[in-house]
Amino acid sequence: MAVTVDIKDLFEAGVHFGHKTSRWHPKMAKYIHSKRQDSHIIDLVKTVEGLDVALPFITKVVASGKQVLFVGTKKQSKDLVRATAESLNQPYVTERWLGGTLTNVSTIAQQVKKLKDLEKRMASGDLEKRYNKLEVQRFQEDIDELNAKYSGVKDLNGQPGVVFVVDVIGDINAIKEAKTLGIPVVAVVDTNADPSLVDYVIPGNDDAIKGIELLLSYVASAVREGQGAQKAVDKEEK
Repeated sequence: MAVTVDIKDLFEAGVHFGHKTSRWHPKMAKYIHSKRQDSHIIDLVKTVEGLDVALPFITKVVASGKQVLFVGTKKQSKDLVRATAESLNQPYVTERWLGGTLTNVSTIAQQVKKLKDLEKRMASGDLEKRYNKLEVQRFQEDIDELNAKYSGVKDLNGQPGVVFVVDVIGDINAIKEAKTLGIPVVAVVDTNADPSLVDYVIPGNDDAIKGIELLLSYVASAVREGQGAQKAVDKEEK
């Protein structure tokens, strides 16, 4: 069942509040409804239209067995992005985007392998058997440091099927890498950002916590629908 988007919910969550008119990106003109004082108001009809196209696409990607890479490094949204991705067993980047996360897979894979090996040896007690307390503590520090960088992409299986970005300006490097590889990008695009960089534009406020929470809940529903469809196919094949 397709995800139903409610324009009233979008309004109540403040998704329509854009940036100051002085900071606008001219390519966002078609997504802007009006000006209020010195700020732009986003046309929520366009937001609904964007979601109505993006969400079924996300469902289709997940149903085909591919992953959604969630990207949101902005301070106010990163905890929400991480919690959403973890609840769906999807990969995510919520700390700094590391150059090459998508385009230099072998280097990232090496670091992830190192992290997983260390975690395995720590959990089994192997490190404790072989090293003194101070050395074990250093290994734990290595694990913590690697986790801070790579925990969200530990279970990224090859290329994701789609990258979902909360903040186009802050996470432009993620978008550039996805574009280089031809990976589709779905993104929340505020009035100060360039929508032409994004394949599936969701015009909306990328700062309001309530708004981000609502948009993430729609994306999460689309992912779950795709996971359900994938399970049904797997069952049939068995």
